[in-house]
Amino acid sequence: MSKSSEAAEAPEGKKKPSESTAILSAVMRPLNVVVEKLMPSALSFAIILTFVVAIMALILTDSGPLEIVEHWGVGLAGLLEFITQMALILFLGSILANTRPVRKLLVWLSSIPKRAVQAYLFVFLVAAAASLITWGLGLIVAGLLAREVAHAFRERGQRIHFPMLVASGFAGFVVWHMGYSASAPLTAATPDSFLADQLGDSIPITETILAPWNLVAIVVTLLVVGLALYLIAPRDDDRIIALEADVRDGGVSVHDEVATPADRLDTSRIPTLLVGLMLVVYLVIHFSQGGSLTLDIVNWTFLALIMLLVKHPAELIAIVKVAASSVGEILLQFPLYAGILGLMTGTGLVQVLSDAFVSISSPQTLALLAFLSAGVVNFFVPSGGGQVAVQGPILLEAAESLGVDPAFVIMAIAYGDQWTNMIQPFWALPLLAIAGLRMRDILSYTTVALVASGLVFGGTMLIISL
Repeated sequence: MSKSSEAAEAPEGKKKPSESTAILSAVMRPLNVVVEKLMPSALSFAIILTFVVAIMALILTDSGPLEIVEHWGVGLAGLLEFITQMALILFLGSILANTRPVRKLLVWLSSIPKRAVQAYLFVFLVAAAASLITWGLGLIVAGLLAREVAHAFRERGQRIHFPMLVASGFAGFVVWHMGYSASAPLTAATPDSFLADQLGDSIPITETILAPWNLVAIVVTLLVVGLALYLIAPRDDDRIIALEADVRDGGVSVHDEVATPADRLDTSRIPTLLVGLMLVVYLVIHFSQGGSLTLDIVNWTFLALIMLLVKHPAELIAIVKVAASSVGEILLQFPLYAGILGLMTGTGLVQVLSDAFVSISSPQTLALLAFLSAGVVNFFVPSGGGQVAVQGPILLEAAESLGVDPAFVIMAIAYGDQWTNMIQPFWALPLLAIAGLRMRDILSYTTVALVASGLVFGGTMLIISL
């Protein structure tokens, strides 16, 4: 049973859903069944995909079974640096969201919206802003802010639909791969990354996430998805599901007692402050000398913020214990993605699949088809970084053959990944755990975000290819 309740109905009792809400629920019911009952875990998908790719290599290339296993085994360790970078983005984002200043900021923000529809859009925009900063932060902020807003409305005696609040927060995640922590563009911008063979030179972020067309797409996406959420938001004649009063927490518990010299050091502001300031100085030096934005620089930025925001090492340790659970599944899945990449490149399957993609594409349609294929692949590889590892080499080979700007292909992967996240439960799990809901509780609303954002993303891919 979810932690939400239908106790906050109107005084006259439970009302029937409006016609639009009833239609939306009926249309999404089959999708609910597929997502909740027929979709295995992301780890199971990674295992299944390993054998699917192995069978394809066996059929489509000259490699034998032993060669395939060898290429796979060698590839398992091929992305260790990348795995660490991806895990740190999620890990540091989760820590940042749980620092006291950020939690206090969320409590203050929760008091701003005064009406329900206004609150849905407010949570969406704040979550989107956090996701553009870092996807790990966006997911946690979405859940925490939705809960705080629901409490603020409850304390004022106002009605608000909690599942819609949570769905609005998750909808903000639909722009994460266009922002500061975007896995695909940052990988392409990182010298000597695993995409270096296909790229030759790295692609600066000025051609991807800071390209004018991407910045315009961010604004248009927020406007279109925001309008869609406004149109489907529950109104006064709809059934309202409120947040239960007992699910709020006061953040991470920290013991500040000082009994020994060691305790005095652990509760001193000086160690974390010094490290934070050193990181800031390093970042200033890096950018002043013409350094580029890479995955490592993004992570050190967030680490600097964390060190400056926490009170002392003891608080940071307490937050780390909470955030550590968020990276476990990523650490287990990524070696499998690395093995798939090693298998494809070692057997020549990358070239075979690239040639097949070229045969159905043109310079004007490659970006759009890459976006659509990335949206499909995201169901099986629900990680932006993992998806770059699996699809990047194939699509970049196709781009080179057709003379298409590789930056378009990189952003097509990014767009496709963030697009179908709206109905892919993997990344919703941290947010749903905070909210105490199930995927089926928010899926009807996030599917609308999928449709609205898909129109913008697909249109953008067509326009830039003209």
